[in-house]
Amino acid sequence: MEALALRLSQLDRLAEGAIRVVMFYDTLMRRRVDLPALARASAVLAECVAGIRLHGTGEVIRMTPGGTRAPSGPALPASTTTAITLDEEEIGTVWLERPGTPNPLDELLLDRLAIAAAGVVERYGPARTTMADPALVELAISADTDEAARARALRLLGFAAGLPVRVVAVRSPLPLDQVGGLICPARPVKAAQLGDTGVILATTVDRSGFPAGVHAGIGAAGNPHRSWRQAGTALRFTTPREPVIRYDDLGALALLAEIPQDAAQDNADVAAIARMAGNPEDLETLDVYCATGSLRRAADLLHLHHSSVARRLEQIGRTLGIELTEPSGLTRTRLALTAWRLLQA
Repeated sequence: MEALALRLSQLDRLAEGAIRVVMFYDTLMRRRVDLPALARASAVLAECVAGIRLHGTGEVIRMTPGGTRAPSGPALPASTTTAITLDEEEIGTVWLERPGTPNPLDELLLDRLAIAAAGVVERYGPARTTMADPALVELAISADTDEAARARALRLLGFAAGLPVRVVAVRSPLPLDQVGGLICPARPVKAAQLGDTGVILATTVDRSGFPAGVHAGIGAAGNPHRSWRQAGTALRFTTPREPVIRYDDLGALALLAEIPQDAAQDNADVAAIARMAGNPEDLETLDVYCATGSLRRAADLLHLHHSSVARRLEQIGRTLGIELTEPSGLTRTRLALTAWRLLQA
């Protein structure tokens, strides 16, 4: 009986403490404090270092129980962490650096701190979320939008006036906010799904940041409408072998995207590629050979003996009616293969 009474008294103390924590953060939110004040108050309440980090800006705030900025030296490992979420997207993290065993109320404290931090970010925005209103994104990239409306849409999306914006057209099995965070981790970036294509607007794009399985076309920085058109064109040129393409790198190849579909389909070389495409093995061999221009290099990539690749290419050449070993024949085949791929895209 005494043990039960002891447990109930402990529960009462925890419940009272939980109510006090909730009231503490309700008061802070009513006072509209900023993030440093929020971290400072949390550190004082928790009696240990409290931290806030925003993914979009990379900003990190660490406060000591004494109400001062924590030293910039090595930090203690976080004893408890909680994600900051806004509009169902993780925009940052809050944590405590408590030596020893976590306090029973630490998780509740961080939950309330995360909610308060999300409110501060939303209030003093623009919110550093990646996902954006598709209508605003469409307004920013549409050819029919006048420049005043485009500038206002970009401003509402969080891009400062005069800031160069680059548009990326994406086909991705991963969430767009995840892709956006990887290719532009510390600068403004917004994303939305328009139809079957993802659109990412960013001030900088790290081409190496695209994860596996994502296909992306990158437009040039400048006018978002022009950049969007370029990004869509570049996306059509992507392949499993080259999943990310910058429009500027296409050069004269971009002209192939301007050819009417009927004209491309009626071309004898393109039609021959289309007939051969039913054989995946031959198509892969031709693709690798066109990409390398070298019989031995193609054999290495295909993990075949070069004589086997030579026999395949000889047979493919007869099927296409093109001498693949001649420079002019290789050029014809590369153009035909690209034009056929554009038709599929």
